[in-house]
Amino acid sequence: MKKLIDRITEIVEQGFADCGYERSLGKVTLSNRPDLCEYQCNGAMAGAKLYKKAPIVIANDVVGKLSGNEVFEEAGAVNPGFINMKLSGAFLAEYLEQMDGDERLGICPEGKPETIVIDYGGPNVAKPLHVGHLRSAIIGESMKRLSRFLGHKVIGDVHLGDWGLQMGLIIEELRERQPELPYFKEDYEGGYPEEAPFTIGELEEIYPSASARSKMDEGFAKKAHDATFKLQNGNRGYLALWNHILNVSVSDLKKNYENLGVTFDIWKKESDVQGYIPAMVERMKEEGFARESQGALVVDVSEETDAKEVPPCILLKSDGATLYSTTDLATLVEREKLFAPDRILYVVDKRQSLHFTQVFRCAKKTGIVRPQVKLDFLGFGTMNGRDGKPFKTRDGGIMRLEYLIREIGDAVYEKIMENKSMEEEDARETAKMIGLAALKYGDLSNQAAKDYVFDVDRFISFEGDTGPYILYTIVRIKSIQARYAALSDRREGEGRILPAASESEKALQLMVSRMQDALLSAFSEQAPHKLCQYVYELSNAFNKFYHETKIMAETDQERQAAYIRLLGLVRRVLETCIDILGFEAPDRM
Repeated sequence: MKKLIDRITEIVEQGFADCGYERSLGKVTLSNRPDLCEYQCNGAMAGAKLYKKAPIVIANDVVGKLSGNEVFEEAGAVNPGFINMKLSGAFLAEYLEQMDGDERLGICPEGKPETIVIDYGGPNVAKPLHVGHLRSAIIGESMKRLSRFLGHKVIGDVHLGDWGLQMGLIIEELRERQPELPYFKEDYEGGYPEEAPFTIGELEEIYPSASARSKMDEGFAKKAHDATFKLQNGNRGYLALWNHILNVSVSDLKKNYENLGVTFDIWKKESDVQGYIPAMVERMKEEGFARESQGALVVDVSEETDAKEVPPCILLKSDGATLYSTTDLATLVEREKLFAPDRILYVVDKRQSLHFTQVFRCAKKTGIVRPQVKLDFLGFGTMNGRDGKPFKTRDGGIMRLEYLIREIGDAVYEKIMENKSMEEEDARETAKMIGLAALKYGDLSNQAAKDYVFDVDRFISFEGDTGPYILYTIVRIKSIQARYAALSDRREGEGRILPAASESEKALQLMVSRMQDALLSAFSEQAPHKLCQYVYELSNAFNKFYHETKIMAETDQERQAAYIRLLGLVRRVLETCIDILGFEAPDRM
């Protein structure tokens, strides 16, 4: 169904046309003075120059055509030429009835559905997920769910780092710790063990140990580089070890992403695209895109309009080694081949902006992707502690993501047990749901590109712009619905949404009607915080209505049934939105 604001705009545009003015002048917006009106049109101001008339004259002409239209309760012209409008209660109630009668709440995608690949994981294997992985995961997950809800075909890709120097570091460290393993015997021709020679815990200790050692021991660093080279050139034993590292790591990564409520459609890896690189590089040479620069192979990607210098995109280093830019370009080759996407969205730290500018320009210039493919970069800021610096553990280390999730869940659990409102087992499960909502909403409610302060006490508050406040609103609606269902003298059958009986009820109805605008705006601007803002405003509108309206004490059964029907729609909208944001509400709090 059409957005409410589009329906109103069509009527006002027709009003301009009926007066002999340009239809396009009839664009309607939300009022910036809600104390005066609900919607406004400023087209008469622009029309004044076109038609050499005072804007108030044009506004009055149009208002004359709108008078008597059943859509409006009021339509008036205000100096110097604004058209102010309030919707009729009957029209708004009927719109919400249609919305409630649709299983998708009347949401329709704008334009043709697209095939979208979202790259939003990016962890390296052999390392645990830590707080630095949080933003990519939950922002990407919300964009995936939002895009899919709006009717697009979405492929979420974790894009694992599994082919770089960290592999060589692990292999070389293992070789020194356990030289007797068959993977290191050059003349070994038998089969390799099916069981990995390490656990995930051991693997997560091996990598940082090897990494630290490589910074102090040049000899070890050289051996790690050599091991990486041998792996990438097909050393049989090293490939078998690499498979063990991959299997053990991915199993652990999947468990931790699942705890975060994040899933991927494909688990692609840097190693998957190595086979595309030789032909890709050779074509760029043959077609004159690539040139040599100080021994390296590069593609120039600067443009005349650049305000700052954009360096060439490096394909191969002087020693022939590949870089992230090489594998990212090869990944685009593979994505074109497998999915032919209309759009590819990368959800990555904003400090990678220059890198992706180079890669995107190179991909377009060399024809790796079709000209019409949209390559988008959603760069995010850092999650900081209260000191304003990137979030750390108390001892100064980088906190593992599973510990962060546990910490916020424990804080919620303590809060629940202080109130002694439920049994311990139920409290644990409820705290887990509320904690995840607090964590995700606390992140997503911030504009992605901005840094923000991670504050557990603020995030788990049941008041203000927080996840628990949104959940508490939903739980309150569930409680009212349950109490109404238990009434012995309630009205038979389902009620209809009626024209609002109070200002707070109409404000709530208007806010519900703007769901589609919020979803489409969040999608087009790649801004999950806009959906959070809508959910918060809707919750505020409901709670104001709830505090001003005696729903359960209402004696008019038709009006009471209408309240309950409206509450059911509010709940559906809220639950749909938080599902898109990646969390859910408990039955009790």
